Amino acid sequence: MKPRFSRSALLLCLLLPALAGSPLRAAAADEPVDFQRARALFEKRQRGEPITAEEQAYVARAIAAQKAAQGKTAGKAEAAKAGGTTPVSDPKLVAALIPLDELTGTYQGESGGLYGDGRNTPPSEHAAAYLAESKKIHPLDAAGRPAPDGKIVLLSIGMSNTTMEYSHFKRIADADGEKSPHVVIVDGAKGARTGLAWSLDGLEFLPDGESQRLLGELAKAGLNTRKGFGDTWTGAEAKLKASDVTARQVQALWIKQAEARPGALGEFPDHARILQASLVNILNIARQHYPNLRVAFLSSRIFGGYATTPLNPEPYAYEEAFALRWVIRDQINGEPRLNYDPAHGPVRSPIVVWGPYLWANGTTPRKSDRLAWKLDDFVASDRTHPDTPARQKVADLLLQFLKTDAGTRPWFVTTASAQR
Repeated sequence: MKPRFSRSALLLCLLLPALAGSPLRAAAADEPVDFQRARALFEKRQRGEPITAEEQAYVARAIAAQKAAQGKTAGKAEAAKAGGTTPVSDPKLVAALIPLDELTGTYQGESGGLYGDGRNTPPSEHAAAYLAESKKIHPLDAAGRPAPDGKIVLLSIGMSNTTMEYSHFKRIADADGEKSPHVVIVDGAKGARTGLAWSLDGLEFLPDGESQRLLGELAKAGLNTRKGFGDTWTGAEAKLKASDVTARQVQALWIKQAEARPGALGEFPDHARILQASLVNILNIARQHYPNLRVAFLSSRIFGGYATTPLNPEPYAYEEAFALRWVIRDQINGEPRLNYDPAHGPVRSPIVVWGPYLWANGTTPRKSDRLAWKLDDFVASDRTHPDTPARQKVADLLLQFLKTDAGTRPWFVTTASAQR
């Protein structure tokens, strides 16, 4: 039987590389803690190999030093575990945040607008390419061949918030008389499976150089990169099978992704850069798994200002939207890893555009659609995950987008509705 470890010990395993070289000293000794050594001992013990009493004491010293270094953040996390209800975000900081689609100035040097430079629609060339790719979406049989009675699979990829929202969306969309009977909505998202989990689970589908680059970036952030959960892509495949469709019928994705505890990944833009890398990997792996994939719609997180844990509070929830923008921008600029056009080289990705933008600043309504987020929209245990009202709001926004967008309406709604 594998030994069990406390949450603080597991956190130590994640954070030790970032603390290596730190001047912190253990509380009960004069010598600085060698965090690299402590991590090696911790992992040795985790493998079930014996370590001496002196080595166990050294690991304990490192844990104590690491916990002291967490300071106020650790205190907030402990309070949350004990059932705390106080938001962990700075109210003054949150009050200054402006929805990206309404931002006319800059944020941390980044311009406003979903696509940057004040634009909420893609540049004309990218918009035309998106419409061209969308026109290739047609009903396919199980082998991926055009068929009048075939299916168009719209698959979600993401974490807990994603599956909570998308499963609600599936219920209301499947009951909507305008949805095409050819469209099969499959929820491939899964709780606790954030961007890094999907990236690490699919490393074998990436070229070695790109795998090593990802691992290097994660190592610099102090994360354990030995393996992922192992049930992201295989879990999505099981969902497809349960829905009686195949990977060759997947033609569109809704990706709503984040990284857990982004504060541990560094302040902006560091944590958003890690999410950006995860998204690129996800797009590359998805294109490998789903050979007829044409388009991916990206949505960032809903409001995080009520959060009572460090899982994903503000400003991180707000800032993650920039990771999505950077992915789309790089595709527009011709990044080879995001190429969707066979005329420009190997196809590595679907074309990527924004789906519905979901962030609004708490109870302050957005100008465009009056979207706002109330405290009771979120589950009481952490005020991070969406409760039924929030799931309904996201589902409504996603359904409206799919029924009205020029690239989705021709294949998402019934022929009669599309012609109206």
